[in-house]
Amino acid sequence: MEKFTGDYKAEERKMLAGEDYNGGDPYLDELRKQSRHKVKALVETRDEPEKYKEAVRNLLGTTTDGNAKIDLPVFFDYGCNTHVGKSFYMNSMGVILDCARVDIGDNVMIGPGVHIYTGEHPTDPKLRLGGPDIARPIRIGNNVWIGGRSVILPGVTIGDNVTVGAGSVVTKDVPDNVVVVGNPARILRHV
Repeated sequence: MEKFTGDYKAEERKMLAGEDYNGGDPYLDELRKQSRHKVKALVETRDEPEKYKEAVRNLLGTTTDGNAKIDLPVFFDYGCNTHVGKSFYMNSMGVILDCARVDIGDNVMIGPGVHIYTGEHPTDPKLRLGGPDIARPIRIGNNVWIGGRSVILPGVTIGDNVTVGAGSVVTKDVPDNVVVVGNPARILRHV
């Protein structure tokens, strides 16, 4: 990135460290632009399996087995901050705003229209107008199914062997071996 000078990665470091940062920083804008180009490569290679696998690997931070499948359309803020395990599947219309790290375990299925948000803004309107952004990481365990149109909010950890019912809004951590539903998501039963 030759056009940037000085400590041009300072805002990215703050973002990934969970500190207040400037989301309108030119270097972060460039990284988001690169993500859009990488998503475009998914679209262009969708019917060519080997090229598609390479496009997925180029988009995501890491893929454990190289067999991650992402249906289109999809949106990532950065892509490189999302790390997925074996047998990852994300249905169409998914959104991952990965301003902070998103770690997704093995055997995870994400339904259509699921949104995963790591970024948040101040609730004070004076601070929100031109103020700092902040991002908190999300962790999704192994053997998780997230039903369509669910929303995962910043800082949430979802345990292993969890089902998130369609349309749920997950606002706090979810333990292992449960089904959660609703807004806000609550434990329906243990499995």
